[in-house]
Amino acid sequence: MTQEEYRAAMDEVIYLCASMVNGEEPDRERVAGMDLERLYKAADRHLLTGIVGYALEAAGIYEPVFVQAKAKAIRKIVLFDAERAKVLQALDEAGIWYMPMKGSVLKDLYPTIGMRQMADNDILYDASRSDDVRAIMEGLGFTTEEFGISHHDHYNKEPVCNFEMHRIMFTDVTDVVFFRYYDNIKERLLKDPENACGYHFKAEDFYIYMIAHEYKHFSNSGTGLRSLLDTYVYLDQKGGELDWIYIERETQKLGIAEFERNNRELAMRLFSGERLTERDEEMLGYVLSSGTYGTMKNYVRNQITKRGRFGYLISRTFPVYSSMKRLYPILESLPILLPICWVLRLVEAIITKPQRVLYQLTAAFKLPNG
Repeated sequence: MTQEEYRAAMDEVIYLCASMVNGEEPDRERVAGMDLERLYKAADRHLLTGIVGYALEAAGIYEPVFVQAKAKAIRKIVLFDAERAKVLQALDEAGIWYMPMKGSVLKDLYPTIGMRQMADNDILYDASRSDDVRAIMEGLGFTTEEFGISHHDHYNKEPVCNFEMHRIMFTDVTDVVFFRYYDNIKERLLKDPENACGYHFKAEDFYIYMIAHEYKHFSNSGTGLRSLLDTYVYLDQKGGELDWIYIERETQKLGIAEFERNNRELAMRLFSGERLTERDEEMLGYVLSSGTYGTMKNYVRNQITKRGRFGYLISRTFPVYSSMKRLYPILESLPILLPICWVLRLVEAIITKPQRVLYQLTAAFKLPNG
């Protein structure tokens, strides 16, 4: 698919998504003329095949690949909801405070189950009880994929239940400002009335965190159209009741006030069918090129912009101690081994991911700065 074909397909994805979240039936004549193979590839890149499947069915088209994608999205949500209920009940019984995050909350704001697809399930919890949480998860049949290495622990349960149990919301390695802002986060949370240990954000703070998380991805590898759709859906339902003076003040503290405004204006214009500005088009182009999880090209270019070419290469070759000890826990007790671990990491990367290493090295000199 050429860039022109991809952009044309993404325009159709945007139209179909907008139809669904705005409660409108897509134009059947327009839908009948769509290239469904290209449409699927474009929607899949942004984790939007479920909602596009709903839109096609609303227009009378039951394309098997989209019917299957919609069914899978619904099944995954059902499984996630069932497993999350078990996890939260166990946390309540153990007296461990927690807060469901991101997609597990946003999905319920979409018109119908499965429209907002999920890749994993994120839950913030009392970090002092991480060993207890691991025991709970394994007791519920989850396999520990990663524990004590990053800011979240990763658990998996077949067939599709990936849970990320967050000790903290942002790390102090790559997001120092965000880390400090969200330190001692429990003080900002509101208690759920219907359970023993559950908490939630007030509406403004949920939106601020949603934007901060989006900005983290946007400014690194990029983030896709689903994030803009989340913004539109949230503001369409909650925007009128939000304290925008508070949001402006808090996003200023985080250094993302301009991003929040630009992102909000683009989302609202895009999915309400308004004419986009030149700035909107530029931002949308970056989003569409990124896909759900961003691209290595975006990551390298953004890092070069932040650090310069030499700074980028140094940071990739010699990561800071706090990052390295997550990869090599032995450094916690023997930090003197850091130079050896740098060499080991580089050798491992060359052996296991040679193309990735070569790309980053050549891109650092070929990509334009900024």
